[in-house]
Amino acid sequence: MIQLSHVYKTYNGPIHALRDISFEIDKGEFVFLTGPSGAGKTTLFRMISAFDKPTSGKVVVGDFSIDQLTNSDIPYYRRKVGVVFQDFKLLKNKTIFENVALPLNIRGDTSDSIKTKVMDTLDLLGIQQKHNQYPDLISGGEQQRAAIARSIIHQPFVLIADEPTGNLDHSLAQEIMKILEQICAQGTTVFVATHDTFLISKYKKRRIEIQNGEVIEAKI
Repeated sequence: MIQLSHVYKTYNGPIHALRDISFEIDKGEFVFLTGPSGAGKTTLFRMISAFDKPTSGKVVVGDFSIDQLTNSDIPYYRRKVGVVFQDFKLLKNKTIFENVALPLNIRGDTSDSIKTKVMDTLDLLGIQQKHNQYPDLISGGEQQRAAIARSIIHQPFVLIADEPTGNLDHSLAQEIMKILEQICAQGTTVFVATHDTFLISKYKKRRIEIQNGEVIEAKI
């Protein structure tokens, strides 16, 4: 599902953000990405979500080769991928319903279809009763659930989550992990970047560790 082969990402300087990265993640697998700040995790996620391209090497996600995507291909590709950000990136001037509905509006779904899908997804995440609230009026855990709802509303085949529990306590973090496991159990490949050693030890997932732009371990 996700394949990286001898991937380098170099910026002016030269700064080698990624160096000879190679690994594979299978369809329906749940994998942690770990490493210190500045290790290259965000750069890696930006490439998988097609916000950036490798300087050299291959990044393949499903049937898509990232380095070969044209500008017109990228919006279509992003409809297949879900991204959860640490800081949620919810639009503060839109309700939770409107935030979650955004990918479906962009895709051109009918209003009746959007209403059904959004309410069902919010129900899955346990925040259906918050659909008319604005992000600033709900808790951090509820905002994270809304962000996850928005990322899966279009049924992506890959879900990337960048520190999804970074701003939550252990109890809420475990709730979010259970939700991500449910999503994975439905066939979505889930790739989660985290610094949380508690979650890493509690949930025995394969772990890819990156330091100074290089993969140093890939283990359970």
